[in-house]
Amino acid sequence: MKNNVFIPKFFTLLKEGISRKQITKDVTAGIIVGIVALPLAIAFAIASGVSPEKGLVTAVVAGLTISVLGGSRVQIGGPTGAFIIIVYGIVQTHGVSGLTIATFMAGFLIIGLGLARLGNYLKFIPYPLIVGFTSGIAIIIFSSQIKDFLGLEMGEVPADFIEKWQAYFLNFKHINWIAVAIAVGTVLISFNFGKLTSKIPGSIVAILISTFAVYFFELPVETIETKFGEIPNSISMPTFPSIDFDTIQELIQPAIAIALLGSIESLLSAVVADGMIGGRHRSNTELIGQGVANIFSGLFGGIPATGAIARTATNIKNGGRTPISGIVHAIVLLLIMLLFAPVAKLIPLSCLAGILVVVSWHMGEWHHFRALLRSNRMDVIVLLTTFFLTVFFDLIIAIEVGMILSSFIFMKRMSESTSIKNAMRYFKTEADNGELLFEEEIPDIPKDVLIYEINGPLFFGASQKFQEVIKKIKHKPKILILRIRHVPFIDATGVKRLKEIYTDLDSSGTTTIISGANDDIKKELLTMDVYHDLGKHNICDNIEQAVQRAEQILGK
Repeated sequence: MKNNVFIPKFFTLLKEGISRKQITKDVTAGIIVGIVALPLAIAFAIASGVSPEKGLVTAVVAGLTISVLGGSRVQIGGPTGAFIIIVYGIVQTHGVSGLTIATFMAGFLIIGLGLARLGNYLKFIPYPLIVGFTSGIAIIIFSSQIKDFLGLEMGEVPADFIEKWQAYFLNFKHINWIAVAIAVGTVLISFNFGKLTSKIPGSIVAILISTFAVYFFELPVETIETKFGEIPNSISMPTFPSIDFDTIQELIQPAIAIALLGSIESLLSAVVADGMIGGRHRSNTELIGQGVANIFSGLFGGIPATGAIARTATNIKNGGRTPISGIVHAIVLLLIMLLFAPVAKLIPLSCLAGILVVVSWHMGEWHHFRALLRSNRMDVIVLLTTFFLTVFFDLIIAIEVGMILSSFIFMKRMSESTSIKNAMRYFKTEADNGELLFEEEIPDIPKDVLIYEINGPLFFGASQKFQEVIKKIKHKPKILILRIRHVPFIDATGVKRLKEIYTDLDSSGTTTIISGANDDIKKELLTMDVYHDLGKHNICDNIEQAVQRAEQILGK
């Protein structure tokens, strides 16, 4: 595996051979994802404060590069909602030219992270921190769309969250009710059209209906054309940006912000994709591919790109299993840009605002947010601190403070864990000092049962390694008993990894039983719905009960 660490997945799969049947599935999935990506690419660009063709250029150039050079079989790359707040801030401060240079610089930083093999460590970011800044971004995306959603006649929307809403309240008397009707209709269609068919995205249907209505009935709403003019139906030649030391000093912080967020988002998307198909991506190769994609995006005048979780999931659900689907998706977008740009300019901005409101709802993952609020106090502190810092201050500050908080909380928990171990020393018997193998402790372990014991805290760093070890089990048993008697505590990231593990095992026919959890861990598992998922009978007080439960399931 080490020899393959920097080899793109596409090259490996080509060498192994891809069946004609799979190529057909990939082409179909690529066409569908390309259609899904069209409104998002335009909407993300406009929400970021740049012209719509920059979103399309990014989706084509970066999307193609990520599929060819990335480390995932199914990753779909392009502009995403996570970048909106960073890109908008850079455009406001440094202009579009500054954004191009920052994107170009960020590409080299992401490549550096990959070459330094830091991809494996970026996955250790605590789960409450990810949910905190993702939910914060969702709130900001929603807030940024109020002007177009309501059709407000006002000047530039302030970047600051509080100032933004103050400006909205001052202009609520200028609401355009036709724009509101289009936006609300878009939201309703996007949420409900999937009940009729999953093959055609609701957002495309909403765009077609609203665009025809605005054009034929000459409705008085703002469109892409009235705000930005014509959409070019070609991609400009690459231009190398002019960079000197002063420019690097001025833009290094925005470039770092793009690089960090892009790396985190792409690897998070790749991990989610692995869970959906049972694959294993190459983290460092993925970072290198993402870095090259951002360099190319900057050269062609695009905006930052990363792995898009929703589009990647759409790709998988429609049968995509190789990078061919991502390549086809980029080609489809290029053809749409070349052939239908004159029509795309007629899309009403209120329709795009409605699409982004739906994106922000899905992005927020509010059920996870609510579940974490019921978690232990330390995880709640990380969650809310990251969330509020993202909304009211700055995303990078939020991530930095969240990581520092997580580290201090981990040290606190480890000191408490040490105190517990010292107290338990007095209760150990002579036999506890030596090794006691499972076979010696439990002579009659059923044949189709595997026992795996975890020692030490299952926190945000160790949980990733634990998950990787479980995934390496070649012969999946019918029953896996996870023995956690020596786990003093588990955090929200550990619980999330645990849920991913038993979900993955369940899909391959393996039942998971948890044995020996202490009262604090049981409380954590209860609040995070593990009892509901596994069933209370599969969470046992000790190994004897766990083996008896396994025998019941096996019918012995």
